[in-house]
Parts: sequence; C-alpha cells; structure tokens
Amino acid sequence: MEDRRKSRRLELNSELVIKGLQGDTQEAKIEVTDLSKTGVGFTSPAKLEIKGVYEANLRIWTGEVIHSFLKIVRIEVNPEDESVFNYGATFVGMAGLDANKISIYDMIHNGTQE
Repeated sequence: MEDRRKSRRLELNSELVIKGLQGDTQEAKIEVTDLSKTGVGFTSPAKLEIKGVYEANLRIWTGEVIHSFLKIVRIEVNPEDESVFNYGATFVGMAGLDANKISIYDMIHNGTQE
C-alpha cells in the first residue's frame, strides 16, 4: 500500500480527551500511536464517526497541552482487541506554532529536516 501522508509520522506516548461538537460531552482517553504536524493516529474503545470533527487536548512530550480539532479520516477494528478501534485523524485549523512544535520534536529526535 502506498503511503499518502504529507508529513512523516512520529510515535509518541500521550493522551487525548475528545469532546463531540454536536453538543455531547463524551470524553474518551486514547493512546496515540503516531503523530505528525498534519494528523494523529490513535486507538480508543470510543466509537467515533468517520468525517466527525472532535475537540481534543493533546498532551505532548514537553508536558504542554495543545488544543486542537480532529477530523476522523480512518477507522479500523483493532485486530488484537475487537473492542478497540484504530483511528486516523487530520488536524483542523491547528495553530502554526503548535504544528512547529511537532516538527521540532521530529528534527531533534530523528535528525530529519523538511
């Protein structure tokens, strides 16, 4: 399968708290499996909707919290545990400064430049 990502993905242990924009206040802990300045991959037992947009607070490696919005673009059942889902999401309207923090982490820890 061809990788169509615009930015290289990073693995980062973190948590997100997701709230729906449709008025519900469902919060779900998730496990981040990869991260780039354009999107995030994560696992969660929460049932989210494809193309749904969710508010998120992402705690990054520095301890800072990045407030963002995620649009779900991929959903798969986790083959190891069918009660957990693997999600792919893109950031919607992420501030450039926050995206740069992710890029800087990549450059420092992986020696890459864009």
